[in-house]
This record gives sequence, C-alpha cells and structure tokens, in this order.
Amino acid sequence: MAITQKLKTFDITRYLESEEAMAEYLSQVLEDGDNNELIRALGHIAKAKGMAIVAKESGLGRESLYKALSEGSQPRFETITKVINALGLKISVHA
Repeated sequence: MAITQKLKTFDITRYLESEEAMAEYLSQVLEDGDNNELIRALGHIAKAKGMAIVAKESGLGRESLYKALSEGSQPRFETITKVINALGLKISVHA
C-alpha cells in the first residue's frame, strides 16, 4: 500500500523577515541577471513587508504595485527604484 503525503507549497516570504534577508535574496537574484526573476523577487519581498505599506511608501497605488510586480510585466526602471526604496533597500554597483 502506497503512502501519500501532501507537501506544503514553499513560500519564500516566510523567510524574508529582516531587511538583511531581503537584501541577500535580491542580491542573489540580481547576480543571476534574469529580469523576470527580479520582478518576481520584488513581489515576494513586497508581500513579505506588506503590499499596502510598500504601496504607500513608494507612492504607487496598490493595484498599480500588484500589476507592476506581476509575472510578465515590464515595469519602468523608475517604478523598480521606487519599490526598492520603499522596501528600505539600496542598489549598488561594484567592479
């Protein structure tokens, strides 16, 4: 008789409890250079922090924020920087 076990869906937002964890996650995604993964990661981080909070601090409406961070979206760089700043994170470039 086979035993079946139901697995819980992995939710990365449960592990993004600090700005340090958020920054490390985003740094890893940026290093990979995949634009779609970047948008997805920003969505995960925004969800972990609270979409309403990120929307308010970025100056974007909640619906606009959800749309900008949805799969397949191509948000403007200005939108990405607003979200990153609202998350309390910074982008830096190193040689």
